[in-house]
Amino acid sequence: MTRKTVRIAMNGVTGRMGYRQHLVRSILALREQGGLDLGDGTVLWPEPVLVGRREHALREIADRHGLTEVSTDVDAVLADPSVDLYFDAQVTSAREEALGKAITAGKHVYTEKPTATGLDGALALARLAHARGVRHGVVQDKIFLPGLRKLKRLVDGGFFGRILSVRGEFGYWVFEGDWQPAQRPSWNYRAEDGGGIVVDMFPHWEYVLHELFGRVRSVQALATTHIPQRWDERGKPYDATADDAAYGVFELEGGAVAQINSSWAVRVHRDELVEFQVDGTEGSAVAGLRTCRAQHRGATPKPVWDPDVPTTEAFRDQWQEVPDNTVFDNGFKAQWELFLRHVYADAPYRWDLLAGARGVQLAELGLRSSAEGRRIEVPEISL
Repeated sequence: MTRKTVRIAMNGVTGRMGYRQHLVRSILALREQGGLDLGDGTVLWPEPVLVGRREHALREIADRHGLTEVSTDVDAVLADPSVDLYFDAQVTSAREEALGKAITAGKHVYTEKPTATGLDGALALARLAHARGVRHGVVQDKIFLPGLRKLKRLVDGGFFGRILSVRGEFGYWVFEGDWQPAQRPSWNYRAEDGGGIVVDMFPHWEYVLHELFGRVRSVQALATTHIPQRWDERGKPYDATADDAAYGVFELEGGAVAQINSSWAVRVHRDELVEFQVDGTEGSAVAGLRTCRAQHRGATPKPVWDPDVPTTEAFRDQWQEVPDNTVFDNGFKAQWELFLRHVYADAPYRWDLLAGARGVQLAELGLRSSAEGRRIEVPEISL
């Protein structure tokens, strides 16, 4: 075996997602398993270079995990020819510029979404990466979750027949920050800082719907700010200028209709923080982060509406658990492995900056739909 060291600039690892999912559970997990075997006698050994604005926070993380390389000078890191790949998990407002610099420097790029604050910027990044000939990928983690992989198995196997509708529920109560600390950063609730649940979650819904059921053809959304005042990390009150809830209806290619509610102002009364119910002519399924339950046409009971009689049926017990049938690795790590194989073994990979731009487009059109109070067509985009 030949070990090939790959130096990866990781910008944004002091944040929750960048640290926990991308550094610890993906890159460091790959190191713990001995690297990534490419199958041709080569093992990739990822060597993270931690990049950010707060040197003390970077060094604390590096010391905790036995790493040595940290930098607050992203330009110097991008100028280093030994750095192959740039990863970005910064706040949304800083991402577009940093990705542009990395691509211009000839680095392969892998990034969280949204890739930019608007469609024009997202498409410009995709076109720049194509022109520079670098490999590029966008995190689309939800489709790598066990629950949605089981759901995809049902779709691919024809379980549903003709799919009629998709209903999604996502969200949880994010504390305002006054009497109990908020579990999300305050910038999420300031539009001027790139916050808002539409900008955050509609890119997710675009690739979930696109990958499992078909391209989104139209969107009709209502975005709102249910909690108008919150308290920041220093305990100071501020006005919430970004939407904290969005209610969307999406028409899909093929005729199915998806309805997805997204909210940071909802208390959870479901089995998981996100659930999708898919109904088709031959069967239905409900998928969450890890589990998926199904009900076939032949096993569908016959409920009768009678509000004067107490319900005696345990409806949840009438569904069958979809088995794992395989070992599911962490979804972020699984996509990291696919992208690294794409860069270093020329494996196919379709979740690129153009796919990321589709997510930005849907968020942009969702906000426009809400502002104008109408249904909006979603045109196809290309390089």
